[in-house]
Amino acid sequence: MEKIVSLCKRRGFIFQSSEIYGGINGFWDYGPLGAELKRNIKDAWWRSMTQDRDDVVGLDASIIMHPKIWEASGHTSTFSDPMVDCLLTKKRFRADQVDPQNGTAYFYTGAKDAATGKESSEAYSVLVPPGKPVESARKVATQFYQQRGIAAPSLIGERVEQVSNSTRYNPENGSLLTEPRPFNLMFKTFVGPVESEDNVAYLRPETAQAIFAQFKNVVDVARQKVPFGICQIGKAFRNEINPRNFTFRSREFEQMELEFFIKPDEVAKGATGDASDPQATWGWSEWHKYWVEERVQWYESIGLDRGSLDFYHQPANELAHYAKATVDILYKFPFGAQELEGIAARGNFDLTQHQKFSGKSMEYFDEEAKTKYVPHVIEPSAGVDRLLLALICNAYHEDQAPDDKGKMETRIVMKFHPRIAPIKVAVFPLLKNKPELVKKARAVRDLLRPHMSVFYDEAGAIGRRYRRQDEVGTPFGVTIDFDTLGEKPELLDTITLRDRDTMQQTRVKISELPGLLLGKIH
Repeated sequence: MEKIVSLCKRRGFIFQSSEIYGGINGFWDYGPLGAELKRNIKDAWWRSMTQDRDDVVGLDASIIMHPKIWEASGHTSTFSDPMVDCLLTKKRFRADQVDPQNGTAYFYTGAKDAATGKESSEAYSVLVPPGKPVESARKVATQFYQQRGIAAPSLIGERVEQVSNSTRYNPENGSLLTEPRPFNLMFKTFVGPVESEDNVAYLRPETAQAIFAQFKNVVDVARQKVPFGICQIGKAFRNEINPRNFTFRSREFEQMELEFFIKPDEVAKGATGDASDPQATWGWSEWHKYWVEERVQWYESIGLDRGSLDFYHQPANELAHYAKATVDILYKFPFGAQELEGIAARGNFDLTQHQKFSGKSMEYFDEEAKTKYVPHVIEPSAGVDRLLLALICNAYHEDQAPDDKGKMETRIVMKFHPRIAPIKVAVFPLLKNKPELVKKARAVRDLLRPHMSVFYDEAGAIGRRYRRQDEVGTPFGVTIDFDTLGEKPELLDTITLRDRDTMQQTRVKISELPGLLLGKIH
């Protein structure tokens, strides 16, 4: 991960937000290459969901919505994590992410400054790992009581107890943690000029609820019949207690979500069939399996093979109360397998809640079944930022390649699938001090530019230019040399096409180049 984080900064994929002011934890900016990669991911997802299907339409909803939406969805009352604070450093942790520890716990009933007579009766405790001396506990406890105004504390009431698998102590310093308490993850703001409870609003913690709130409007205009889907790509915000693992868990992130509305089983009759041939009469279980497989195939289409993925079928005791099943698709990051996307069978909970809270019917009249019902939903929900990080981790490779003098050296190469690579092709004149080569190279650049992202580079030795493009993941390099200009008449108006992964070079006619490259990058 250190190498990957370094490359992201060095090559302009990802920057720390507000870096010149020391940064702000949990927020990230995408540089020139990161912005292109992110756009390509979203374009590929959107195309697969809407343009390649007849049964999904799109939505682009506002980030701030009526606060009643979050009451209906349950976010204002239940969208919280258990939080604990270190009593010494005030550092905050999610209670369910504190690693269990073993050791000797030292308990104190207070401390007193003999010189001033000042005393604290606040109880405190420190956990010392096996093999460490009691002095380390006393040092931490002394710091704790000094923070409470006891300049030279003498510790009172020391008591010792062996503990195992305890999550009550800070793993970093052994200090006692506060009792867990709920911490709502939504960012609160105000709509209008007056900051009052009447004007409270929230930055959305997910994009899904807007789809449910607009369900009836979309049904009225989109000429779709159940089963059909509404998808959206958009920003979401969660005030995470402990953002971590680079961009994986952030406070501002982007989601790609589909709500696929289906018939209730009692209307659909729960018919089964070929998982690759979706049927309107399928029940929720068949649709759920279908969308899990659809999503895996899409990941394969952008370069994540099944071997890099893992699957977590949530057990009944972990499911949301309204969910029938949830399968998480995980990517095997260097820091462990973590979720990229969850595919949940959510029943009709969301639409029913919005019907209840808004007083507006969310029922759908099924002309074929001649009945009304509130549709059920299958929800594939993916994180753009997590996927981008997975693609960067997956693309990172080191191999050996010859330098300009033929000596083998380590080559860093980002093996992005051409479909999502930030730059599709780089164009190089062999020498920048030959105007005829430069003119021809720029003409080739202009020929390709309407069809794909092109990078033009004439600075430095050709080998170093190749290496720079390998490191940012450009799949193809086009070199204009003297043969292009007709030094060998049979090679007039041909170029050298270099493959990033194999480093093999072939001669290609300029007139055939756009079609050839388009076939490789789509």
